[in-house]
Amino acid sequence: MFEQCLYFNTMSLARTVEKAWTDAFRRFGLTPPQAFCLRAVIANPGCRPSALADTLGIARATATRLLDHLQRKGLIERQVAQADSREFLVVPTAKAKAQAKGIERASAQMTAKVKAVLGESQFVNVVGKLRSAREELG
Repeated sequence: MFEQCLYFNTMSLARTVEKAWTDAFRRFGLTPPQAFCLRAVIANPGCRPSALADTLGIARATATRLLDHLQRKGLIERQVAQADSREFLVVPTAKAKAQAKGIERASAQMTAKVKAVLGESQFVNVVGKLRSAREELG
């Protein structure tokens, strides 16, 4: 019935992937969006929230909510930008840095599990097509 429905199939896949990634990041007390946001902050310390939103492909307001959660968990700090005191920069805390390798390892393990099911070539193909579709439709 929905074999050719982009919405149904992407949402069904999203629910399946969300559950798996939720399980992977649960031990860190993070949701998948929080974990990916934190990974981006750790990779780009001192980034602006707008740049983080662009990196994650989310709205600035969504990035702000994620950062609020991460700050409450003691994983990021907001620092006033020296160039413009109306802006702030996001930096990981020592607690976040201590968890970084574990979070990266959990992410790598999830990716490896998916690659084992789909195969390397199919995985690369699917991810590439999803990225292209997101860019073209966005």
